[in-house]
Amino acid sequence: MGDWWTDPTFAMCRALVDGADLASFAGGPFDVRAVVETIRPGTFEGAALDDLPWGNFPHGEQAREAVCLLRAGDEPARDYMGVLIGMCADDSRAAAVLAVPFLIRIATDPHHRHRADALGGLAAPARARYFGVASRDELLLHRSGPQHDGYDDYGVEVTGYPAGWSVAAARDAITTGTPTLLPLLDDSDPAMRIDASYALATAADPGHTVRRAFATRFAMEQDPMVRAALVLATAESTRAHPYEPATAWIRELWQDQAQAPEVRLAAAIGWLCLTDEPVPDALHASAEALATEERARAMDALPWMAAAGRGVPGLLDCVRRMLHPEAPEPTDDPWA
Repeated sequence: MGDWWTDPTFAMCRALVDGADLASFAGGPFDVRAVVETIRPGTFEGAALDDLPWGNFPHGEQAREAVCLLRAGDEPARDYMGVLIGMCADDSRAAAVLAVPFLIRIATDPHHRHRADALGGLAAPARARYFGVASRDELLLHRSGPQHDGYDDYGVEVTGYPAGWSVAAARDAITTGTPTLLPLLDDSDPAMRIDASYALATAADPGHTVRRAFATRFAMEQDPMVRAALVLATAESTRAHPYEPATAWIRELWQDQAQAPEVRLAAAIGWLCLTDEPVPDALHASAEALATEERARAMDALPWMAAAGRGVPGLLDCVRRMLHPEAPEPTDDPWA
């Protein structure tokens, strides 16, 4: 991906390390939030893409090239998406954020051959510090608490870039694209409906528009895995924008034996993340009985669960860490 220290942003990051005030760079050319704000709906032609200051952010040219190739419909699309997702996995997501509005455009184009790939990866920059996260305290959490040094709970990326700026910019882009993403909840492909839920769960939703859309889709949804995705998406949105009726509804779901096991498990995890109440005996018994290895592997089709697992299916890691927080962490040392 090249040497990050040759990127123009390195000067800002170095200045921050030397004690510069982060606020002094807000709104400037290296603030990806400000750059994303200049990308308006309907301005997604090649000229608009090329006019963005990709070079101001680490690995920006690689991100621009990946978006160009995806827009053109070239193969193999997954390789190009892999470049963008890889940046996020390597904790260097600022340039990948600039791709989000264009990925939304591709994902919502019913005729684009790579729409599923674009939708599957566009939410990656909107989450940070979530791989291997499976605890009640942190799963489904949108961190935003201010810190004394001007950074939020996300801290800095591997390059020294403020990670919270990247995450906020990605969420802003998804929020702006919400009107075009919401119809994907009704897509004919269950995988698209799952990925749409995952992306929309990161949108700002103070008016509960997104959460109402999740509830509407849930009422008509027949696929158990998509229903489970809608429950987790509702829980994530509710954690960011608390709403007691949604929390109560999720509690009812894990108690409802008429619901599919996948839905009850998603609801149990979601409810645990929305409350600090002690784990009810009924939830404990239900989760232990329903969380079989086979079902857990199947539920890795849900992006939340796929990200949570650390060498085991994510559901099993969530059950262990949420229901047995006192248990020692498993070790990867074969000689232990």
